[in-house]
Amino acid sequence: MRKLLLADRHSLPLSIALHLVPGILIVAAYQFLAAPLVTAIGYPIFLAWAIALVVVLVPILFGLLWLGAHDNGRLSLRGVLRYTGRPIPRGRLIAAVAGLIVWMTVVSLALTPLDNLIFDTFFTWVPFEGAGGSATTYLDGYAHSLLVTTMLICLPLTGFALPLIEELYFRGFLLPRIAHLRAGAPVLNTVLFSIYHFWAPWTVLSKVIFLFPAVWLVWRKQDIRLSIGMHAGTTLLMATVGTVALALGLV
Repeated sequence: MRKLLLADRHSLPLSIALHLVPGILIVAAYQFLAAPLVTAIGYPIFLAWAIALVVVLVPILFGLLWLGAHDNGRLSLRGVLRYTGRPIPRGRLIAAVAGLIVWMTVVSLALTPLDNLIFDTFFTWVPFEGAGGSATTYLDGYAHSLLVTTMLICLPLTGFALPLIEELYFRGFLLPRIAHLRAGAPVLNTVLFSIYHFWAPWTVLSKVIFLFPAVWLVWRKQDIRLSIGMHAGTTLLMATVGTVALALGLV
Protein backbone atom coordinates (compact mmCIF):
# COMPACT_ATOMS: atom_id res chain seq x y z
CA MET A 1 0.00 0.00 0.00
CA ARG A 2 2.81 2.40 0.87
CA LYS A 3 4.50 1.86 -2.50
CA LEU A 4 1.19 2.34 -4.27
CA LEU A 5 0.50 5.63 -2.50
CA LEU A 6 4.03 6.97 -3.01
CA ALA A 7 4.27 5.94 -6.65
CA ASP A 8 5.11 8.67 -9.14
CA ARG A 9 1.71 8.13 -10.76
CA HIS A 10 -1.68 7.35 -9.33
CA SER A 11 -4.21 5.57 -11.50
CA LEU A 12 -7.36 7.54 -12.22
CA PRO A 13 -9.60 5.34 -10.02
CA LEU A 14 -7.12 5.56 -7.14
CA SER A 15 -6.80 9.32 -7.47
CA ILE A 16 -10.55 9.81 -7.56
CA ALA A 17 -10.91 7.70 -4.42
CA LEU A 18 -8.13 9.55 -2.61
CA HIS A 19 -9.75 12.87 -3.49
CA LEU A 20 -13.30 11.98 -2.51
CA VAL A 21 -13.16 9.47 0.35
CA PRO A 22 -12.00 12.11 2.88
CA GLY A 23 -15.12 14.13 2.08
CA ILE A 24 -17.33 11.11 2.70
CA LEU A 25 -15.57 10.51 6.01
CA ILE A 26 -16.04 14.15 7.02
CA VAL A 27 -19.79 13.91 6.43
CA ALA A 28 -19.88 10.66 8.44
CA ALA A 29 -17.88 12.23 11.28
CA TYR A 30 -20.28 15.16 11.30
CA GLN A 31 -23.41 13.04 11.20
CA PHE A 32 -22.50 10.46 13.81
CA LEU A 33 -20.06 12.28 16.11
CA ALA A 34 -19.74 16.02 15.81
CA ALA A 35 -23.34 17.09 15.21
CA PRO A 36 -24.78 15.11 18.15
CA LEU A 37 -22.03 16.45 20.42
CA VAL A 38 -22.41 20.09 19.41
CA THR A 39 -26.21 19.90 19.50
CA ALA A 40 -26.04 18.44 23.01
CA ILE A 41 -23.95 21.34 24.30
CA GLY A 42 -26.05 23.92 22.45
CA TYR A 43 -23.35 25.45 20.28
CA PRO A 44 -23.73 26.59 16.64
CA ILE A 45 -23.61 23.72 14.19
CA PHE A 46 -20.67 25.38 12.43
CA LEU A 47 -18.53 24.04 15.27
CA ALA A 48 -19.61 20.51 14.37
CA TRP A 49 -18.24 20.88 10.85
CA ALA A 50 -14.95 22.18 12.26
CA ILE A 51 -14.75 19.15 14.56
CA ALA A 52 -15.58 16.76 11.70
CA LEU A 53 -12.85 18.29 9.55
CA VAL A 54 -10.33 17.95 12.38
CA VAL A 55 -11.32 14.32 12.99
CA VAL A 56 -10.58 13.43 9.36
CA LEU A 57 -7.89 15.84 8.17
CA VAL A 58 -5.52 15.58 11.14
CA PRO A 59 -5.21 11.79 10.75
CA ILE A 60 -4.61 12.34 7.02
CA LEU A 61 -1.73 14.66 7.88
CA PHE A 62 -0.26 12.09 10.24
CA GLY A 63 -0.77 9.47 7.55
CA LEU A 64 1.36 11.53 5.18
CA LEU A 65 3.99 11.94 7.89
CA TRP A 66 3.94 8.18 8.47
CA LEU A 67 4.46 7.53 4.77
CA GLY A 68 7.64 9.59 4.97
CA ALA A 69 8.92 7.88 8.11
CA HIS A 70 10.20 4.80 6.27
CA ASP A 71 12.77 6.71 4.21
CA ASN A 72 13.51 9.50 6.68
CA GLY A 73 13.73 7.57 9.94
CA ARG A 74 11.18 9.88 11.52
CA LEU A 75 7.80 11.39 10.78
CA SER A 76 8.42 13.57 7.76
CA LEU A 77 6.80 14.92 4.61
CA ARG A 78 10.08 14.70 2.70
CA GLY A 79 9.60 12.48 -0.31
CA VAL A 80 5.85 12.41 0.24
CA LEU A 81 4.95 15.88 -0.95
CA ARG A 82 6.00 17.33 -4.28
CA TYR A 83 6.11 20.88 -5.61
CA THR A 84 8.05 21.96 -2.52
CA GLY A 85 11.24 23.11 -4.22
CA ARG A 86 10.43 26.82 -3.94
CA PRO A 87 11.26 27.72 -7.55
CA ILE A 88 9.49 31.10 -7.46
CA PRO A 89 11.49 34.03 -6.03
CA ARG A 90 10.07 35.50 -2.83
CA GLY A 91 9.03 38.83 -4.33
CA ARG A 92 7.14 37.24 -7.20
CA LEU A 93 5.58 34.74 -4.83
CA ILE A 94 4.26 37.46 -2.52
CA ALA A 95 2.83 39.38 -5.45
CA ALA A 96 1.22 36.25 -6.90
CA VAL A 97 -0.28 35.18 -3.57
CA ALA A 98 -1.62 38.68 -2.93
CA GLY A 99 -3.31 38.66 -6.31
CA LEU A 100 -4.74 35.20 -5.73
CA ILE A 101 -6.10 36.21 -2.32
CA VAL A 102 -7.86 39.19 -3.89
CA TRP A 103 -9.19 36.92 -6.65
CA MET A 104 -10.52 34.27 -4.27
CA THR A 105 -12.05 36.80 -1.89
CA VAL A 106 -13.77 38.92 -4.53
CA VAL A 107 -14.91 36.07 -6.76
CA SER A 108 -16.15 33.83 -3.94
CA LEU A 109 -18.24 36.69 -2.54
CA ALA A 110 -19.47 37.67 -6.00
CA LEU A 111 -20.58 34.10 -6.66
CA THR A 112 -22.65 33.82 -3.47
CA PRO A 113 -25.87 34.59 -5.41
CA LEU A 114 -25.00 31.71 -7.73
CA ASP A 115 -24.56 29.43 -4.72
CA ASN A 116 -27.95 30.56 -3.42
CA LEU A 117 -29.60 29.94 -6.78
CA ILE A 118 -28.15 26.45 -7.09
CA PHE A 119 -29.13 25.62 -3.52
CA ASP A 120 -32.70 26.87 -3.96
CA THR A 121 -33.05 25.04 -7.28
CA PHE A 122 -31.44 21.69 -6.54
CA PHE A 123 -30.40 21.22 -2.91
CA THR A 124 -33.13 22.32 -0.52
CA TRP A 125 -33.46 18.63 0.38
CA VAL A 126 -30.00 18.55 2.01
CA PRO A 127 -30.70 17.49 5.62
CA PHE A 128 -27.80 19.23 7.38
CA GLU A 129 -28.79 21.91 9.87
CA GLY A 130 -27.98 25.36 8.56
CA ALA A 131 -27.56 24.23 4.96
CA GLY A 132 -27.92 27.09 2.51
CA GLY A 133 -26.14 29.28 0.04
CA SER A 134 -25.00 31.84 2.60
CA ALA A 135 -21.76 31.19 4.46
CA THR A 136 -23.37 32.46 7.68
CA THR A 137 -26.40 30.15 7.61
CA TYR A 138 -24.68 27.70 9.95
CA LEU A 139 -24.49 30.46 12.58
CA ASP A 140 -28.07 31.73 12.42
CA GLY A 141 -30.30 31.61 15.48
CA TYR A 142 -27.72 31.48 18.28
CA ALA A 143 -26.87 33.85 21.12
CA HIS A 144 -24.19 36.42 20.37
CA SER A 145 -21.85 35.11 23.07
CA LEU A 146 -22.03 31.57 21.66
CA LEU A 147 -21.36 32.85 18.16
CA VAL A 148 -18.27 34.78 19.25
CA THR A 149 -16.97 31.82 21.25
CA THR A 150 -17.53 29.48 18.32
CA MET A 151 -15.77 31.77 15.88
CA LEU A 152 -12.80 32.18 18.23
CA ILE A 153 -12.52 28.41 18.62
CA CYS A 154 -12.79 27.81 14.89
CA LEU A 155 -10.58 30.69 13.74
CA PRO A 156 -7.21 28.89 13.99
CA LEU A 157 -8.77 25.69 12.65
CA THR A 158 -11.03 26.59 9.73
CA GLY A 159 -9.16 29.84 9.23
CA PHE A 160 -5.69 28.37 8.81
CA ALA A 161 -4.75 24.87 10.00
CA LEU A 162 -7.38 22.88 8.11
CA PRO A 163 -6.95 24.73 4.78
CA LEU A 164 -3.20 24.19 5.17
CA ILE A 165 -3.68 20.44 5.60
CA GLU A 166 -6.00 20.37 2.60
CA GLU A 167 -3.37 22.05 0.46
CA LEU A 168 -0.62 19.71 1.62
CA TYR A 169 -2.80 16.71 0.79
CA PHE A 170 -4.62 17.79 -2.36
CA ARG A 171 -1.95 19.93 -4.00
CA GLY A 172 1.25 18.58 -2.47
CA PHE A 173 0.43 14.87 -2.45
CA LEU A 174 -2.34 14.17 -4.97
CA LEU A 175 -1.88 16.74 -7.75
CA PRO A 176 1.73 15.84 -8.62
CA ARG A 177 0.80 12.18 -8.94
CA ILE A 178 -1.66 12.91 -11.74
CA ALA A 179 0.70 15.30 -13.51
CA HIS A 180 0.92 12.78 -16.36
CA LEU A 181 -2.54 14.00 -17.34
CA ARG A 182 -0.82 17.24 -18.35
CA ALA A 183 -3.24 20.19 -18.40
CA GLY A 184 -5.98 17.84 -17.29
CA ALA A 185 -4.27 17.44 -13.91
CA PRO A 186 -5.18 20.84 -12.42
CA VAL A 187 -8.66 20.60 -13.93
CA LEU A 188 -9.32 17.19 -12.40
CA ASN A 189 -7.78 18.16 -9.08
CA THR A 190 -9.88 21.32 -8.84
CA VAL A 191 -13.11 19.57 -9.78
CA LEU A 192 -12.57 16.65 -7.41
CA PHE A 193 -11.52 18.94 -4.57
CA SER A 194 -14.68 20.98 -5.09
CA ILE A 195 -16.84 17.84 -5.10
CA TYR A 196 -15.04 16.60 -1.96
CA HIS A 197 -17.04 19.25 -0.10
CA PHE A 198 -20.04 16.91 0.00
CA TRP A 199 -21.55 18.95 2.82
CA ALA A 200 -22.05 21.91 0.46
CA PRO A 201 -22.64 20.55 -3.07
CA TRP A 202 -24.26 23.79 -4.18
CA THR A 203 -20.84 25.48 -3.98
CA VAL A 204 -19.03 23.09 -6.34
CA LEU A 205 -19.30 25.34 -9.40
CA SER A 206 -18.18 28.48 -7.61
CA LYS A 207 -15.29 26.63 -5.98
CA VAL A 208 -14.08 25.40 -9.36
CA ILE A 209 -14.12 28.98 -10.64
CA PHE A 210 -12.27 30.67 -7.80
CA LEU A 211 -9.85 27.84 -6.97
CA PHE A 212 -8.68 26.87 -10.45
CA PRO A 213 -6.19 29.71 -11.06
CA ALA A 214 -4.16 28.77 -7.98
CA VAL A 215 -4.27 25.05 -8.72
CA TRP A 216 -3.20 25.68 -12.31
CA LEU A 217 -0.32 27.87 -11.14
CA VAL A 218 0.82 25.24 -8.63
CA TRP A 219 0.86 22.65 -11.41
CA ARG A 220 2.51 25.01 -13.89
CA LYS A 221 5.16 26.44 -11.55
CA GLN A 222 5.47 23.35 -9.32
CA ASP A 223 5.28 25.50 -6.21
CA ILE A 224 2.71 24.54 -3.58
CA ARG A 225 3.21 27.82 -1.73
CA LEU A 226 0.92 29.51 -4.25
CA SER A 227 -2.20 27.59 -3.29
CA ILE A 228 -1.27 27.49 0.39
CA GLY A 229 -0.96 31.25 0.34
CA MET A 230 -4.24 31.76 -1.47
CA HIS A 231 -6.34 29.18 0.36
CA ALA A 232 -5.07 29.59 3.91
CA GLY A 233 -4.50 33.31 3.41
CA THR A 234 -8.03 33.96 2.19
CA THR A 235 -9.76 31.81 4.79
CA LEU A 236 -7.70 33.38 7.58
CA LEU A 237 -8.49 36.87 6.31
CA MET A 238 -12.22 36.23 5.96
CA ALA A 239 -12.48 34.34 9.25
CA THR A 240 -10.61 37.09 11.10
CA VAL A 241 -12.70 39.87 9.59
CA GLY A 242 -15.88 37.93 10.29
CA THR A 243 -14.92 37.21 13.89
CA VAL A 244 -13.98 40.83 14.59
CA ALA A 245 -17.16 42.12 12.94
CA LEU A 246 -19.24 39.67 14.95
CA ALA A 247 -17.50 40.54 18.22
CA LEU A 248 -18.08 44.25 17.60
CA GLY A 249 -21.73 43.68 16.75
CA LEU A 250 -21.33 44.83 13.16
CA VAL A 251 -23.10 41.76 11.74
